[in-house]
Amino acid sequence: MSATAALMQEFDQECQTTRRVLERVPSDKLAWKPHAKSMSLGQLAMHVASAPGYITGWALQDATEMTGGSSPEAASTAEVLAAHDASVAKTKEALATIGDAGLGAMWTMKMPNGATIMSMPKAALVRSIAFNHVYHHRGQLSVYLRLLDVPVPSIYGPSADERLGM
Repeated sequence: MSATAALMQEFDQECQTTRRVLERVPSDKLAWKPHAKSMSLGQLAMHVASAPGYITGWALQDATEMTGGSSPEAASTAEVLAAHDASVAKTKEALATIGDAGLGAMWTMKMPNGATIMSMPKAALVRSIAFNHVYHHRGQLSVYLRLLDVPVPSIYGPSADERLGM
């Protein structure tokens, strides 16, 4: 199996899990924050939904300029799910375009003044920043759901809400 095919297979599986988590985000709690320094539920959900497509888009370039900014606030769960679906399509398209040969090419993130922040193979960008970064925030989102007393779906095996016999 090619490296690109392996990444696509993993992404297909993980994006189904991510969608299950995003489906549980309650539209009436999108402004909720567990702490003043935390993202709101709506911002975190939009970040989880859109980051894979946004970040894999960087891998289509040899260098990306860091512009800053934050995730937008979601207006509804439907908007989050639409963003997720668009991000999934964009990620798959980017991976197909990059291909195995492109995954070995180097990528660099730069500041507006041209200073290099980081540099890595595009395969590492996809694996570490696009995929692992989103898995981290998906876990964070599951904690938000728990704190809001929303049943948490299965992620890597049954959750406390989905155990047999409960």
